[in-house]
Amino acid sequence: MFQSLLKEVIDGVEGSLATLVMDFQGIEVDRYARPNPSVDFDISIIGAEFSVVLKSIQRASQMLEAGEPAEVTIHAEKVTTLIRVVNDTYFVALTLTPDGNIGKGRYMLRTRIPTLLKELS
Repeated sequence: MFQSLLKEVIDGVEGSLATLVMDFQGIEVDRYARPNPSVDFDISIIGAEFSVVLKSIQRASQMLEAGEPAEVTIHAEKVTTLIRVVNDTYFVALTLTPDGNIGKGRYMLRTRIPTLLKELS
């Protein structure tokens, strides 16, 4: 469904490994992974686990009256995952190698949100 858009993100970001669109319940809408990634992981599991974290961040942000969170970055030893909220129901995640281009990844996710919104409507 979103393969061309997700592939465009992967192809446009140095060090990118995989990306996905998922709802906040942890249900995957679509994903794209670079063939033969340098790190062994499953973007679907990362998305499902981080959807729980993202919901907690949203609740904390509401309690603090800070507004809705738009983006979360999680740096781990083997991968870095960028999560960008699309709307009240969906988010998009991008996983990169630790030396991947995080700035370009953030840009690519942010600028693809309007297209995702159109497709999800």
